[in-house]
Amino acid sequence: MHFIADLHIHSRYSRATSKDMSPEGIWKWAQLKGITVIGSGDFTHPKWFKELREKIEPAGNGLFLLKKGFQINDIPDSCKSNVFFLLSAEVSCIYRKKGKTRKIHSIILIPDFTDAERINTALSRRGNLNADGRPILGIDTKELLKIIIDVSPHSLFIPAHAWTPHFSIFGAESGFDSLEECFEELTNHIYAIETGLSSDPPMNWRLSALDRITLISNSDAHSLKKIGREATIFDTDISYKAIVKAIKTKKGFIGTIEFFPEEGKYHYDGHRLCGVRLSPKDTIKHNYLCPVCGKKVTVGVMHRVEKLADRKDGFIPEGFPSFYSIIPLPEIISETLNIGINSKGVDNVYQRLLQRLGSEFKILMHTSLEDIGEAGSALLREAISRMRSGNVFIKPGFDGEYGKIEIFKIAEIRDKMK
Repeated sequence: MHFIADLHIHSRYSRATSKDMSPEGIWKWAQLKGITVIGSGDFTHPKWFKELREKIEPAGNGLFLLKKGFQINDIPDSCKSNVFFLLSAEVSCIYRKKGKTRKIHSIILIPDFTDAERINTALSRRGNLNADGRPILGIDTKELLKIIIDVSPHSLFIPAHAWTPHFSIFGAESGFDSLEECFEELTNHIYAIETGLSSDPPMNWRLSALDRITLISNSDAHSLKKIGREATIFDTDISYKAIVKAIKTKKGFIGTIEFFPEEGKYHYDGHRLCGVRLSPKDTIKHNYLCPVCGKKVTVGVMHRVEKLADRKDGFIPEGFPSFYSIIPLPEIISETLNIGINSKGVDNVYQRLLQRLGSEFKILMHTSLEDIGEAGSALLREAISRMRSGNVFIKPGFDGEYGKIEIFKIAEIRDKMK
């Protein structure tokens, strides 16, 4: 069956993460978003691991269900559905290799608590797992991979947000130029990469070296409302084995739900402190230095892809999987109402739409425009129509600052609201 999965999130024990990221809250918001399988996040953290063991139970398919005593009742009937947890964690490795400091984040997926215990025991010998939900270890990422496959043979190891400048396998600041350079003889254990918010499948298709790799997307959410900002679509049985098999073989892997990559906070190059946003050509023109202060700019994802690509922009592989570029529904509502995204007015409309039409993904991707217009407004209908066709205006994100997306120009909104 078709279902949506978000396999990379964080608990409240991760740095800069909302205290609301509890199993109960994650379970609720997965339903509001339309997600069937959600990563547990942070199984390496002792307190979170204990809480997971108390609140979720095996579903018999390598996944887990929230125990009934912890389930929340304030979910619209239109959004209610089964939600399965998949045990997941992200680990940061910081180390020196080939004369350069490497900072690589990786996602680990596993089928049961027994494997989690073995992994936690092994990693606790290499660093402090209590300090952060995403532990920082001073070991080679290749060594981390070897530990994981040795103690958890059915695990899946995935380089996280693969193009982020500072903490990724291909990052301009601390990454590598290829998977082989990082993992060497263990590269055949890497079946997928997470594309991250600042890149999408077409950007990754430009590298022939990634042809065998499955391109997955996840939210990396640090708050409940960010769950599902990116996600992956499967057409398999709902089980750990089926999900892992689909990722490894691409059979049953349907595609991904994406940010417009320009909205990601590292798409373009630039220097945030000076407010300087640069295209790759402009960066080269300025010799990789900020034209305002003269300091080195942060090289973004688009530039890095251009550097490593061996295909022209626009290349489409045979049998390519689907992908959907979306804008989160609250952002769309905020623009149509011309009020702040965190305002009560936006939340009221959001909740009303969910009650009448169903989950956020259903509204953004599948609900008829006529029904959206009736439940919301003519302007909301037009906004979602434009989003689906990619007819948007974007200022690319750079150096840690998210890009800005507009569906309408301000004057156009005023005219339509008259």
